[in-house]
Amino acid sequence: MKLEEETLKANYIYQGKVINVRVDDVKLPNKELSKREIVEHRGGVGIIPFDGKNVYLVKQYRYALKQELIEIPAGKREFDEKPIETAKRELFEEIGATAKDFIYIGEFYPTVGYCEEIIYLYMAKNLKFTNRLHLDPDEFLSVVKMDYKEALEKVKNNEIKDAKTVIGLLKCGDYIDWCIN
Repeated sequence: MKLEEETLKANYIYQGKVINVRVDDVKLPNKELSKREIVEHRGGVGIIPFDGKNVYLVKQYRYALKQELIEIPAGKREFDEKPIETAKRELFEEIGATAKDFIYIGEFYPTVGYCEEIIYLYMAKNLKFTNRLHLDPDEFLSVVKMDYKEALEKVKNNEIKDAKTVIGLLKCGDYIDWCIN
């Protein structure tokens, strides 16, 4: 049986700055009709800045969860922006650094049941820091320098809960372990 669903009509409910929401009428593989609620998002990039021992994370308040979270530097892609360019821009904006080397470590789909978002992950190394952050006007965060092994412990202890951060720290682990040991 072919599993693909056919889109018959897309009905936009909301179009915003960060997301669009639509309800699609679809034909199922068994020819029955159904609806699918979809969140459109341009996607984003997460960066694991690594200096040979430490990773650089950010702490910021996340309104939807009403709490401060520790995360890897990250941000949404601009329209038609290549993921590597987003990584360079966000690294500079959020921790005030540039990197000589960016290593692509993969991509993932955070919420496949209802969202089109793809997050691309890069490790940045050979960092050079400026003296200040370059944040968006509505962005407030602080930089947290943390030993990589401590960051992994925080993941294991459920102190770091953000999905892109957990996945990013774990995916670049073999490379970082090689650098540290």
